[in-house]
Amino acid sequence: MNSTAETQTLPEAVPPHRLDPLPPAYGERINVATAMAAVCDALLFLTATAAGVRLGTAQILSFAVATAINYELNIRGAVQAAGRTRDWRLYGHLLVVSLLALFLRGGVLSLLTRTWGWPLPLAICVAIATTLAVTLPGNAFSLSTLSAWKLAGAARWRLLAVGLLVYAVVLRLVYLGQVELLPEEAYYWNYSQHLDIGYLDHPPMIAWLIRLSAATFGASEIGVRAGALLCSAATGFFIYRLTRNLFDESAALVALLLSQVLPFFFAAGMVMTPDTLLVAAWAAELYFLERALVGGRTTAWWGAGLWLGIGLLSKYSIGLLAPAALLFVVLDPQSRRWLRRWQPYAAALLVLTIFAPVIAWNAQNEWVSFAFQTTRRLTEQHHFALYKLIGAAIVLLTPTGLLAAAAPLLGRPLGSGGPVDTPRRWRFVQVMAVAPLSVFVAVSLRYDVKFDWTAELWLATLPAMAYAMTDLGVGRPHSLAAKIRNAWTPTILALLVLYAAGLYFLVVGLPGIGYSARMEVMPIGWRDFGQQVNTIARDIGHAAGAEPLIVGMDRYAIASEVAFYATGDASAVPETSGAHLFERTALMYARWVPTGLQVGRTLLLVAWEEQDLVNQCVESRAEHLGPLQSGALMRDGLVVRRYYYRVAFGYRSSPTCQ
Repeated sequence: MNSTAETQTLPEAVPPHRLDPLPPAYGERINVATAMAAVCDALLFLTATAAGVRLGTAQILSFAVATAINYELNIRGAVQAAGRTRDWRLYGHLLVVSLLALFLRGGVLSLLTRTWGWPLPLAICVAIATTLAVTLPGNAFSLSTLSAWKLAGAARWRLLAVGLLVYAVVLRLVYLGQVELLPEEAYYWNYSQHLDIGYLDHPPMIAWLIRLSAATFGASEIGVRAGALLCSAATGFFIYRLTRNLFDESAALVALLLSQVLPFFFAAGMVMTPDTLLVAAWAAELYFLERALVGGRTTAWWGAGLWLGIGLLSKYSIGLLAPAALLFVVLDPQSRRWLRRWQPYAAALLVLTIFAPVIAWNAQNEWVSFAFQTTRRLTEQHHFALYKLIGAAIVLLTPTGLLAAAAPLLGRPLGSGGPVDTPRRWRFVQVMAVAPLSVFVAVSLRYDVKFDWTAELWLATLPAMAYAMTDLGVGRPHSLAAKIRNAWTPTILALLVLYAAGLYFLVVGLPGIGYSARMEVMPIGWRDFGQQVNTIARDIGHAAGAEPLIVGMDRYAIASEVAFYATGDASAVPETSGAHLFERTALMYARWVPTGLQVGRTLLLVAWEEQDLVNQCVESRAEHLGPLQSGALMRDGLVVRRYYYRVAFGYRSSPTCQ
């Protein structure tokens, strides 16, 4: 049952001074101007590429010329007709629209030509159509709105929210299969090549989902990441329903937008990691807990049990929602009746049943996974890291988001509408966010923390943040709530431009800007790297009569990426291993490739630094070593990074590295 607050929707009527009708000149001249600009765009692009100009540079040049033509023939007149020639805010909006169109169409053009092999004339026509799909409504919206773009307080706010949401989804779809896998993604793909019911560093759900999606879409980036899109859709669905239950339809739409565009949630919808699965399960768990505890629905306990179990198969931290739910029951008099009902206990039994295989795997493997995520971290050196936790929250939510989240965490937000329904709704938001957060804050006082530890718990604050954007502060333009609300649209627009530019840079490149050698954090060059290493391994195999074991001399990145990118064929994945063969950490590779079984084998050692291949440990564990050699990864004619390799003949495991 939805909240009675759903009747308190944002008024559609807006004072006439807030909007200006679309200038007639814009509508009368748009067809001719658009056609001329599109023709010039296509002709200039084809001419430039025929002359040898790189695709990325050519499309930026042709887009700039077409945009200038469209401005002179179309937009300039519309701006003058509206009397807004000195409105720099308008020009800022038009620039944002142009950048969003440029980076999206660049991705479309790359997808069609480089991935699908379309001829350039056909590809540029589709790219230009993509440009128009962004610029026509974007420019029209900019010209027709005198006030600042807002997600609330203007007659067309829903149109803006939907437009931004659609753009975020399409942007991910276009670039999903073009950006190379991060080392973490390649490592989890290797999980799927060694299916099990448990792993050292994570539960098994990530492996199963990647195995299923790769079987459907092939051993490709799409095959690995398809599950991320599915999880992102599930996250948006449950956050929308949760917010509609707590507040109203208007807030639900904005919460859906936030769940897709805030930094962590945008990345979770594109990068396949255990956090991707956890976000979806966390959102679903919040929805069913709200239906049970606030909505009073008995059947919701089955959903809560199911999704908590699924979440535990993804990442153990979702277990923090169980004590949070118990705390809410203790604090909320109306919910205490559940302590005397059988449904919550049946839900707990369902969780245990789903999670039982992971418990069994840990019991058979000396509880290594549980220890890896708990006691191992508590044995680390004491280190004050609260500042890291705060910094991570700023990055995960943006400064605007963190300020907006602070309101429901620190107290009941106030505004023109006041609290909705009863304090129980605010209490639910507070408990479900503060209870897990307090655990991480306590840990950060004595131990180091990871960047993404608190990411999922902010889902509980999205409904309150969205409600504040659509209702609180109305009629109080100078209040803090109103200022935060007004900052949201420029924040979201800046994020989308940043995402689009970053993805474009990774796939197409930006003229005059080089690439970082830190391939561990910037996925550039892995395809070339995997193919080069595989070619070297095959040459060694032909000379030695047996394929060598490829050993990445880092934690897991080299071994994982080479396995994925060596051939592009899952049925011909080369055997790779980690540096555990030389008494270094290699996570699951130590279990997948036991040291004792490699004695006598020929190894191809690959590293980023020369010293990793020239030391006593390497020399003592080989009967004979080949010469140190190097290779280079190139992009756009420039060296991205050098790597080093040498062959170790007759591996032996007994000597201890000093």
